[in-house]
Amino acid sequence: MKNCYLGIDVGSVSTNVVLMDDNKKIISKIYIRTNGKPIDAVQRGLREVKSQIKEDINVKAVGTTGSGRHLASTIIGSDVVKNEITAHGIAALNFVDGVRTILEIGGQDSKIILLKDGIINDFAMNTVCAAGTGSFLDRQAARMEIDIKDFGGLALESKNSVRIAGRCAVFAESDMIHKQQLGHNQEDIIKGLCDAMVRNYLNNLAKGKEIAGPVVFQGGVAANVGIKKSFEEALGTQIFVPPHYDVMGALGCCLLAKEHAAKGNKTKFQGFDIINSGYDVKGIECCDCANMCEVIEILRDGQLTARWGDKCGKWSDLVKSDIERLA
Repeated sequence: MKNCYLGIDVGSVSTNVVLMDDNKKIISKIYIRTNGKPIDAVQRGLREVKSQIKEDINVKAVGTTGSGRHLASTIIGSDVVKNEITAHGIAALNFVDGVRTILEIGGQDSKIILLKDGIINDFAMNTVCAAGTGSFLDRQAARMEIDIKDFGGLALESKNSVRIAGRCAVFAESDMIHKQQLGHNQEDIIKGLCDAMVRNYLNNLAKGKEIAGPVVFQGGVAANVGIKKSFEEALGTQIFVPPHYDVMGALGCCLLAKEHAAKGNKTKFQGFDIINSGYDVKGIECCDCANMCEVIEILRDGQLTARWGDKCGKWSDLVKSDIERLA
């Protein structure tokens, strides 16, 4: 039986699931849309992973990250719950020797991570402006009736890039339409959009920071060769895109889970059977004090399994004690 480690990254746009063995070989990786249903996305991801497994495995530990990491942890029973900065940093360190800078751009947010002597030294995140995220490119590609998969390749065909305002997604779109009306060709406008996105990223996230090489580019947008080239031109250095750039958060969770298991800890993983369970999420308002906490309840097949949101711990601690008593 092969020992394995499971990593799950639940984001607002995508949910990524990675299964890794003891030799850090990726047995299965899944990249699916969250579609506003994180619990359903986790179940779908695990179902696909299970369908790809061709041998008997023993999941020794599980890690979760992303904006939905705590929810995913409750559903699957994870052993390690870490933020995206840590997960992406660990993944890059293990797959790119001597990495100093990580550029990460996802569908709804972006981040920069700086490392020194193999340790995360500084970071910054953008969760406000869409101009520095993948959703901005998706929107413009749809407006121009271009498949987002072809977007980067068309940018490389540009001979005379058009400068487009990139400080704000709304202004960038307005400026792009203006350039179209002036008669600029499609390739030059697309290259201008890539350059604008990179300028926005560097001005918002990298301002005042020293970007040293090697530089790694990861996240879903790393598939866009036009953005990669714009980064290389702006920074004057080579940009490395790792093989599993699109699931590096989940990959980092696998590595963290492996470290956890190596210490002799027993896993809390509830098994792949959770894909057949029904989950309900309910909210209650506690009126016992002036805080008026909104408490979230998670029910599995009608049975209460977790609560959170209460500042004093009254409700969440009650569930924990009940679970421990029944265990």
